[in-house]
Amino acid sequence: MTYQVRPGDTVTHIARRTGTSVAAIVSANGLDAAARIRAGQMLRIPSATAAPAAPAIAGVTHRVAAGETASGLAKRYGTTVAALIQANGLDRRGLIYVGQSLQIPGAGAAAPTSAAAPSGTYRVRAGDTVTGLARSWGTSVGAVVEANGLGGDGRIYAGQSLTMPGGAAAGARLVGSTFAGRTYPAATVDAANANKAALLTRGVPSRGAMQATVAQVAGAMGVDPALAQAHAYQESGFNHTAVSPANAVGTMQVIPSAGAWASQLVGRPLDLLDPHDNVVAGVAIIRQLVRTSPDLDTAIAGYYQGAASVQRNGMYPDTQRYVAAVRAHMARF
Repeated sequence: MTYQVRPGDTVTHIARRTGTSVAAIVSANGLDAAARIRAGQMLRIPSATAAPAAPAIAGVTHRVAAGETASGLAKRYGTTVAALIQANGLDRRGLIYVGQSLQIPGAGAAAPTSAAAPSGTYRVRAGDTVTGLARSWGTSVGAVVEANGLGGDGRIYAGQSLTMPGGAAAGARLVGSTFAGRTYPAATVDAANANKAALLTRGVPSRGAMQATVAQVAGAMGVDPALAQAHAYQESGFNHTAVSPANAVGTMQVIPSAGAWASQLVGRPLDLLDPHDNVVAGVAIIRQLVRTSPDLDTAIAGYYQGAASVQRNGMYPDTQRYVAAVRAHMARF
């Protein structure tokens, strides 16, 4: 059978839904080691291992929107967070992400027994360290070492699969609630944490690979590659796991509403968690701002502050610093 990937899908979820395995889907479709897929992609589901999908849990299916949380959905549908976790194979934090399809169990659905959902896993990339990963996961170096049976020096290697410690999965915040003196609403921060966790669990391309993607996409879309790379470097340092308290996602730090606008600009839905789609979204916005702004500085400012705000209020002091930084970065690319 074949399956068309929807925004928010992962190979793990597709395998669970179709009764096959991640390894079988990866092998059948020639996917890379990170099992990356994109919205709209057609996947072959191996018939040799495919089994009838498990009966749906009594209830309804809900597609996650920006700002939604497992606790909020449980309250809305009259069920429990524990039941949602059990029905959808979520981690013990109940983290969800935009575009994810959830089965909503009927009210009163049985909560899981003492066996908690497993912690997330992470595939080590070149340049990662235990110290850096522990900081990203909101846990300690000791917890990472203990959870993975590492040596006393905490040495890890590219391609290694690590378990995110239960302490981190038990509710630590991967993304804080404040940035540049502003505190963001709880729903926005919850969505940011869900997206951060999803990116860490999926694994993402290296910074060098993301830089190359930015340059390639910009050239293909008629945008100055130096300008696109300068924006990406200023926004995230080409780190696709970057998520801000405002829920600006990935390499290009695109918020969901801007992602929806970018989808309209390019004429197809864009998944901001997908590395390539994220870059397409950012470059599409840059291209539109350059086309509609009176000069390059105003276009650059619009990416950071918003074009309407720049037109209405002029550039704020931090926006002026942002423009100067992007201008400086252009010289290096």
